[in-house]
Amino acid sequence: MDDDSISQVAILILVLLTSAYLSAAETAFQKFNKSRMKGLAANNKKADLVLKLDDDYDNLMLTIIIFRSILNVTAASLVIFIFSKLFTDNSILISTLTAILTVLVAGELVPKGLANMVPEKAAIICAPLVSLFMKICSPVNLLLASLKKITYKAFKAEEHPSIDEDELITMLDEVENEGVLDKDESDLIRSAIEFNETVAEDIYTPRIDIVGIEENESLDAIKEKFILSGYSRLPVFSGDMDNIIGVLHEKDFYQALNRKEKDLKKYITKTIYITPNKKISELLRELQLSKAHMAIVIDEYGGTEGLITMEDIIEELVGEIWDEHDQVIEWFKKIGEDKYLISCNADIDDMLDLFGIELDEDLDITTVNGFVTMLFEGIPEEGGKIAYKDLDITVTKAEAKKVLEIQVERIKSGESVRTV
Repeated sequence: MDDDSISQVAILILVLLTSAYLSAAETAFQKFNKSRMKGLAANNKKADLVLKLDDDYDNLMLTIIIFRSILNVTAASLVIFIFSKLFTDNSILISTLTAILTVLVAGELVPKGLANMVPEKAAIICAPLVSLFMKICSPVNLLLASLKKITYKAFKAEEHPSIDEDELITMLDEVENEGVLDKDESDLIRSAIEFNETVAEDIYTPRIDIVGIEENESLDAIKEKFILSGYSRLPVFSGDMDNIIGVLHEKDFYQALNRKEKDLKKYITKTIYITPNKKISELLRELQLSKAHMAIVIDEYGGTEGLITMEDIIEELVGEIWDEHDQVIEWFKKIGEDKYLISCNADIDDMLDLFGIELDEDLDITTVNGFVTMLFEGIPEEGGKIAYKDLDITVTKAEAKKVLEIQVERIKSGESVRTV
């Protein structure tokens, strides 16, 4: 082998090593755990550099792609040139196949596989040289970034977040399955992710279940409502429930009672009014600013549709909160194999998830009561039976205006389906 050939092989090795270095850097910066890197950055300047480079992720990846493409083309050309001199027969075919395998294995598969095993360590090792490449490539990156903006404007394209909510939920499920988080921790994070999309109508107490006080009601009647309801605050209405004028706190009521005051108007605090599509994340902030604990949900005609409390919002985030005076409600009571007694105030999605069933269509229904009345096309009587998919549904408790409780049993194969 002459001196020229030795020089060419030396250059090829250098080019392949640099290409492999950049391939490892690409995988490392895509895979490293940001939380772990932040922990390392406190005592490691290179880890801090990794985080700074990651903040400029688009330019980072663009630099790696540009240099790696140039290096891979150079490596392939050198392999073809060197091997074409060694083989006289079928030199083009042999040298081309060799070039492909060399670049693929040495420049891509091996370095990426190694970086994928230890992404944090690989990112720290690669950061200094990658930072240098970014400085060299900055004019090109600036030009390409300008072209990107022009292209986006020309086609009226919108930039989307690098990760959407569904992908985040999927990642959370994977982390839970791997044992990094327990179920309670993952449920809390999942609730926080979905919190911003929840609206008032998803969690409010409907008008029919509101316990209210008429502004001129007797003190004895008000006292009885506080005792029976167990609530610390009750809405006050004038005339009918469509005209709620404020809220009376139990503490203020008993203070007035002890002072033998008969006029409670000065103890009635103002409330806020919202529409059903109000996001509860926004409502929480509004309640905090107004120092209120309750909001009245009004319909399109200005009438009362329901009410929502600060506790309702917090429970949506952290789960049900019970105090020593609350009556614990068991929404789903198992009474047999695949057989449950279900409160009709329960969320329909929770019931269907319990049996692993999906609705045939997207219905504007949130409660089991709404689902049952839809199936029966009206308010059924106690004892009414109907089937939905492989579920046998029996009404066990009902009132004139709504269903209170149902029994749901999965229909086993071969059993007859009972209907109304």
